[in-house]
Amino acid sequence: MIDRYTLSKMGRIWSEEHKMEIMLKIEVLACEAMCKLGQIPKKSMEKIKKNARFDIEEVKKLEERTKHDIVAFINNVGQYLGPEARYLHMGLTSSDLLDTSLSVQCVEAIDILLADVKKMILVLKQKAKKYKDTPCIARTHGVHAEPMTFGLKLAVWYDEMKRNLERMEQTREMIRVGKLSGAVGTYANIDPSVEEYVCEKLNLKPANIATQIIQRDLHCQFVNTLAMVGCTLNKIATEIRLLQKTEVLEVEEPFFKGQIGSSAMPHKRNPVTCERISGLSRILRANTQAAFEDITLWHERDISHSAVERIILPDSAIALNYMFHKLIPIIDDLLVYPKNMVASLSKTKGLIYSQRVLLELMKKGLTREAAYEIIQHCAMQVWQETANFKDVLYRDRNVRKYLKTTEIDQCFDIKYYTRYADFIFKRVGIK
Repeated sequence: MIDRYTLSKMGRIWSEEHKMEIMLKIEVLACEAMCKLGQIPKKSMEKIKKNARFDIEEVKKLEERTKHDIVAFINNVGQYLGPEARYLHMGLTSSDLLDTSLSVQCVEAIDILLADVKKMILVLKQKAKKYKDTPCIARTHGVHAEPMTFGLKLAVWYDEMKRNLERMEQTREMIRVGKLSGAVGTYANIDPSVEEYVCEKLNLKPANIATQIIQRDLHCQFVNTLAMVGCTLNKIATEIRLLQKTEVLEVEEPFFKGQIGSSAMPHKRNPVTCERISGLSRILRANTQAAFEDITLWHERDISHSAVERIILPDSAIALNYMFHKLIPIIDDLLVYPKNMVASLSKTKGLIYSQRVLLELMKKGLTREAAYEIIQHCAMQVWQETANFKDVLYRDRNVRKYLKTTEIDQCFDIKYYTRYADFIFKRVGIK
């Protein structure tokens, strides 16, 4: 079931009200730091802490006149502070507020997404264990290749999602940067200790160096990491969609009572949620292009990145959060059809065991080229006729010259192909 509360939490992180709450906190913390430096009287500081607040509707009205969001915000807060308003925003520039609050928002968003990644890892691990020994056909180029297990397919996703967890944690640490260094980052009108104090209170690190802004390669990494995780979700969703095709039907999205597949065809059970995930992943990837463009700005700053980020950062975070909350239940309640997987294994009449026969001939002393030519000749007969691959091998003189009937039979043992499943599972950390 979708955790709508969690989704609403992600939405609130990117709300104007929450952004202003963080900005107000930054302003008050900056005043505290300046008070410690003796730049603001203690009594004034007490009044600032007591009275500092904002009215979002009033801020919007002021912005209509000032055409400047931060000036509107500062003026509105100042209305509640009276004479102490003169200490507000002292030595700061707009980007000190905007970029530092944006970092807080990004960290908060990643914390929610980290929880999503961990839930997905757990579900994939459970499903991989359940289907560790369930045989299925592996496909390359969409064509049947050799046997594997469905659990191994899930284990691949599990291992990739663990890497996504590492990427997300690295990005969290990278974006956890604040900046209160003034108009062009030189601390000309503000003591560096103010930045250190505010960042510590917000659990951020001061930027090593900044211009008027925190450099946008950090935000680009944020968007790219989200897109990369989204690509993994798309990868999983696409595989489910392919395996749900009618002529395959090895797995299927959960289909709930009362659900409608088609307005015209009552029989339809479509992988619509997985298709939605695939579609949203395109948005995440598209947003990365805009994030790359934001890295290059004029001199120490322009605002060509600002409007872009107000779209791509919240949209990417909200979309990925939504994708997780759609795909996790699908994996958890995935309809798996082992009988259909067994049926798929036999569709090519034994051709999936061709490499094993090839290797057995090579063990008998044949060169790879000679053995390959013999087995390919037999395989082409199966493609062209209705014969079973094993029967073709039985009657082929070149094969029988080297292999006995029992040796041919041994090549068709599916357990040979899955004998290292436990080893692989142990290596990826599934016990």
